Amino acid sequence: MNKIILNIGLLLFFLSVIIFSQQGMLVQDVLLKSFIIFFVATLMLTILALSFIKAINKASIEKQKNFYS
Repeated sequence: MNKIILNIGLLLFFLSVIIFSQQGMLVQDVLLKSFIIFFVATLMLTILALSFIKAINKASIEKQKNFYS
């Protein structure tokens, strides 16, 4: 799961580098904005994945409790 999230973040990083560099921005600004996009996207995807895993675990525990009751 972590590799998938990291790969998506890197994909967004390199796409943003291409998009920002075509707009004629300075190299430092391109890299800074691209890194911010990478960091935010990776962080948000990690939080989303953790919440999905937590919801799945909670549902399976509830199902298991109902099965044995």
